[in-house]
Amino acid sequence: MIMNDGPDEREVLTLALTAVGGLGPFRAEAAYLELDSGLTRIPVDWPHATPHLDAQVRPARGRDGPVTVPDRAWGWHFALRGKADGIGQLVVSAPSQPTDDEYFLLQVLAQQTAAALTHAKTRRTARVVAQQLRQVNEDHAATNARLSTSLSELEYQRSVHEMLSDASANDDGVHGIAEALHRLTDYPVAIEDRFGNLLAWAGPGPPDPYPKPEASRQEELLHGVVRRLRPVRVGERLIALARHRGEVLGTVALIDPAASTGEQEQFALDHTCTVLALELAHLRNLAEVELRLRRELVDDLITGTDDEGAYARAAALGHDLHRPHYLAAVQWVGRPADDAFVQAVGRAAAGLRMRSMPTRRSGMAVLVLQGRPRATALYEAVAGELGSPTGSIGVGGRCDTPSEISRSYQEALRSLEVRQNSQSPHGVTTFDELGFYRILGPGGSYREVEQFVREWLGPLMDYDAAHHSDLVQTLSEYFECGGNYDATASALAIHRSTLRYRLQRIREVSGIDLGDVDSRLNLHVAARVWRVLGG
Repeated sequence: MIMNDGPDEREVLTLALTAVGGLGPFRAEAAYLELDSGLTRIPVDWPHATPHLDAQVRPARGRDGPVTVPDRAWGWHFALRGKADGIGQLVVSAPSQPTDDEYFLLQVLAQQTAAALTHAKTRRTARVVAQQLRQVNEDHAATNARLSTSLSELEYQRSVHEMLSDASANDDGVHGIAEALHRLTDYPVAIEDRFGNLLAWAGPGPPDPYPKPEASRQEELLHGVVRRLRPVRVGERLIALARHRGEVLGTVALIDPAASTGEQEQFALDHTCTVLALELAHLRNLAEVELRLRRELVDDLITGTDDEGAYARAAALGHDLHRPHYLAAVQWVGRPADDAFVQAVGRAAAGLRMRSMPTRRSGMAVLVLQGRPRATALYEAVAGELGSPTGSIGVGGRCDTPSEISRSYQEALRSLEVRQNSQSPHGVTTFDELGFYRILGPGGSYREVEQFVREWLGPLMDYDAAHHSDLVQTLSEYFECGGNYDATASALAIHRSTLRYRLQRIREVSGIDLGDVDSRLNLHVAARVWRVLGG
């Protein structure tokens, strides 16, 4: 055990200087202490001490013997040594020669002073070493604490990396990423696309209904987070961006009303954004590839391809071409047939649970629809998606094999053209409704057809326009009901006598005998064309 009490080296020499005065005739002239910085003089405070002895004493350092002291008859220099090196010096004088006993006592005092100096130096060295050890221990403790903290942080970061990597590798998708972040932080997690639509939620249930910000506020929020380059607190949420190659693909938010998240939660949030950005970019790339493959397949089906190859390609895209299909051609006034338009048409079909493969072709959207479509519902759904009813849809006939799809496409184009050239150009027309118009190909002339209709129904059409009557409608229903009076009257919701009166007026106005077979055929065809064209 190291003792810290006892005089230090300066105090030892001071005591030695005092003790010299008690040894008969001796006087203490000077004392020097050997320190690491060099030789240091200890002041002697009594009146008879000789000042400035350095010039006489320094040549005698390290050895004992007489030394000249001004105004003194006798003077001695004692080199105070430790176990190896000198540790001090003592200069003593006397007015007369001392006795042997007095000189012996002086030598003993010098030896004892040297021993005391040795002990004092040992204590000082021990104190320095102890202080250094304490500092080393404190430094070690601080280093260990930092290492422990670093290990804890590294362990947490490793667990974050492993959990999020597992969620991504296990094809858990966006929902798996949200669940992993919730398990890591214990905070509810919301993942949204860049437009504020909820993609996934983990933790206690999301608000119902889930709030969706206005487009302008969402863009303002995204720009604010981009400028900060770190998670940003917005209300009860800590929000970070999932960015891929500089593009914002979505956001991740920790629901933290108490604002209690720390560095670990922010690290997990940042790493989640990295994983989510890769996941969203991967999903978008898959969607783009699938869309391109679907469009290529539809283009090949329209132009004609072999059945077996078409079956295999469609199956790879999750579509079954073995079922009956119909082609639909869609055009809208003022809307170019770009990707946004095709996507809107596809969403409308999907909203009606119609499985389809969309593409764009020749300024229109084209759908390969599985199963008989609800044509009117499809038109209304597309109008709702686009916010405008000013569009036309033509639907082709049924095709049972992929090789028949090109024929259905041509029928859809014919139906679309007939609808757009009718008196009601906005709506939907199916090929099954065309009747006589099926014999005309796409782009055919309407002049001869219209002349034919005017030739046989012109007088009746003019009479209806002048008298607000329904003679042409009556004649059309009469032919559609096969000339049956009861069925025709029921279809028109009129009495039989009223029907007889109208038929008589038709004979009188048109001047045509309804009993003549040729006249009856031409009138029926003209009425059917009039009906297809929307009356």
